[in-house]
Amino acid sequence: ERPEYPASPSPGGFSATVSLTAGEEWLTAVTTLRRGGERWEGRARERARALADPIGAARLRQRVIKQSFYRAAVSLRGGVKPPWGSLSGVRPAKLMRALIAETGDEAEALRRFRERYDVSAERARLCLDGARAAIAAFDSLGPRDICLYIGIPFCPTRCAYCSFVSQSVEKSMGLIAPFTEALIREIRATGAAVQASGLRPVAVYFGGGTPTTLSAAQLDRVLAALKGSFDLSGLREFTVEAGRPDTITGEKLAVLRAHGVDRVSVNPQSMSDAVLEAIGRRHRATDVLDALKIVRDAGLYVNMDLIAGLPEDSVSGFYETLKQVLAMFPENITVHTLALKKGSRIMVEGARVPDGEAVGAMLDLARDTLSAAGYAPYYLYRQKFMSGGYENVGWRLPGRENLYNICVMEELCGVVGMGAGASTKLTRGDGRLRRFFSPKYPKEYIETIDKVCAEKQMLREVYDELFTD
Repeated sequence: ERPEYPASPSPGGFSATVSLTAGEEWLTAVTTLRRGGERWEGRARERARALADPIGAARLRQRVIKQSFYRAAVSLRGGVKPPWGSLSGVRPAKLMRALIAETGDEAEALRRFRERYDVSAERARLCLDGARAAIAAFDSLGPRDICLYIGIPFCPTRCAYCSFVSQSVEKSMGLIAPFTEALIREIRATGAAVQASGLRPVAVYFGGGTPTTLSAAQLDRVLAALKGSFDLSGLREFTVEAGRPDTITGEKLAVLRAHGVDRVSVNPQSMSDAVLEAIGRRHRATDVLDALKIVRDAGLYVNMDLIAGLPEDSVSGFYETLKQVLAMFPENITVHTLALKKGSRIMVEGARVPDGEAVGAMLDLARDTLSAAGYAPYYLYRQKFMSGGYENVGWRLPGRENLYNICVMEELCGVVGMGAGASTKLTRGDGRLRRFFSPKYPKEYIETIDKVCAEKQMLREVYDELFTD
């Protein structure tokens, strides 16, 4: 958080003094924290040779100051360290990739990563796995390959942990039909712009919300518009979130399969009925089993999401969920850490949730159990306010990586978004980014669809700029 500098500091409160010294060989920062008569100090240094580059110098100064402050805080805590050390960013595997590129050696990159950021051995290994998957994915992409994202912001009910832009069908049933019409218009406008820009979709992801909240007929119209508007001949995967088992029917899955969808997410979050009730789900654990049978009968691959740290859950309860999910043999399992979002019902109502130590034990169980079952981590990311300060990790069976997830988390290629709350992020994978955001709420999206469609014409202009060296 940004520090505050009161005009009249409290005599017994915290104070911090930071000094930065640049010598011929070393750039050194010292942070001293004080409270009353107590004092804690942290020191950090980096070689000063990068100071000749203005951009590199600024980053180096920031890093050394942050490290000194972090070490002073660890001293204050009696040596207790966060699982991710001094890292606070969303995409830690990007840092590992940069170190691999810099050193040309994974072992040396791993050593420097741990030394520089004070990350635990287990978390550093996760980053190395994520970096390997990202490097392989990037090498497989062409310069004008992109991913497509379609956001469907409706769910049967709103989960207690949710702060996403999604509308409960109970409250917004009347918006679904006009939203579908607006979305089809945006898909057609986006398809024309993508084809004019010479871009090639390699992955499609329907997210939300819960896309299978739409009826089979509505899904059919949206998917038909997508197929008619884009050249999907280079498509390598097509995923639809069918997260709620109570939205999955044989009729809907037949529509998905007919339009080339090959992977769906069936997300129990927990296989405990008590936990499902606590988070506001109307289905029961047995409904997940029934839904999965329908999905398998349709010939689709499966991802299943779990959340560590949900209300009324325990370490033993989470382990039971994990075992039941493994017995269903999904190709992908994503293990999330509960994010304690301010806008969620969990925070508003003060629900009872497991503490950080219990969440850490759940994640350790997941890592050991999934590894033993033949799964490997292939992407990860972090969020603000995660319980215990942990992470979200995608696990896969051999050969079942989801390209879209890797591309989004590692910013390897452009992602063109459509639908309410969708974001478009354009890049060549070289660090240059341009971002555009659609209106968040369904009603606002519907009312401004003319403007939304017109703005898609900027794709060609932006990509011409990105490809001009």
